[in-house]
Amino acid sequence: MNPDLLKLDIAIARYGHTSALLSGDVPLSGINANFLNINPIIAAFRRMVRGVEFDVCEMAPATYMIARSMGAPFKALPIFIMRRFHHSGFVVQPKGPVFKPKDLEGRWAGVRAYSVSTGIWTRGILQNHYDVDINKVSWMVDDEEHVQELVLPSNVHHVKSGESLVSLMAKGELQAAFSGPAGIGRAGAPKDGWDSNSAAEVAYPELFPDHQAIEKSWYDDTKIYPTHGLIVVKDSLLKEHAWIAKSLMDGFEASKNIYTKRILNGDCETDIDKNYFKLSKIVGDPLPYGVKANLPAIEALMKYCYQQKLLPKQYDLEEMFVPL
Repeated sequence: MNPDLLKLDIAIARYGHTSALLSGDVPLSGINANFLNINPIIAAFRRMVRGVEFDVCEMAPATYMIARSMGAPFKALPIFIMRRFHHSGFVVQPKGPVFKPKDLEGRWAGVRAYSVSTGIWTRGILQNHYDVDINKVSWMVDDEEHVQELVLPSNVHHVKSGESLVSLMAKGELQAAFSGPAGIGRAGAPKDGWDSNSAAEVAYPELFPDHQAIEKSWYDDTKIYPTHGLIVVKDSLLKEHAWIAKSLMDGFEASKNIYTKRILNGDCETDIDKNYFKLSKIVGDPLPYGVKANLPAIEALMKYCYQQKLLPKQYDLEEMFVPL
């Protein structure tokens, strides 16, 4: 260990674009990085929000913004860890009554937690691009929010003991729900696991069955490429060692460039690689970093969080992101 380097505890997951950092192939200038293996990484989000346990941490962007609005002593770097569009993964009952977005008004929909990023993005799309009054939708959740102090809107309800989003969807008490990690059938949650008697036997149709074409058109019109995951750093470290922001940015960028160069040349090893390659045909760089390159997405997410009563006001960029 070089005593001249600043030791930082860093909690990030291993992705294709962070692997060169984690392996040490890409060093962080001036930093002795102690990379912590926290599995699942979502546990690190909560530990950082609730106990500020790490010097640098990956975090869901909405979780971060909510925590920051409540005085959390860390600030974001514009390093965005995951990307995807959000017209898919929102399913409805096969026989209705929801056939189009506006039909959601007056209905019940399920999502793992109200502040989960997927839910925020899709609700924002429904409200701002399909004229859905999301305050007229009753949202059922079955998990706790990362930020415990968050007061949820009155149209958000927790499932009763013994119930789950899966069981409520199976009984028809939910007319729509998020699938995958944001809702029904999410991985790593045995209480919602599929079995031969569960809703897994039902083929729930997507609200947007032609979502790929819609997503491309939506991006072409808005230039919004939804963000998932960003990097936060303790305020105290940024104050005492302002240079670490650029060091981290440069290191993450270099690691990412190694990855994107490989996959954009068609060397795709995993389904995730293949998905980013496919996304690159729409957006160019599938993992853009920096505020300028992500301004439409950043502004949209802050707007959506405010509209959905997760933030008390609309914030300026400088209040949420370290200027780089």
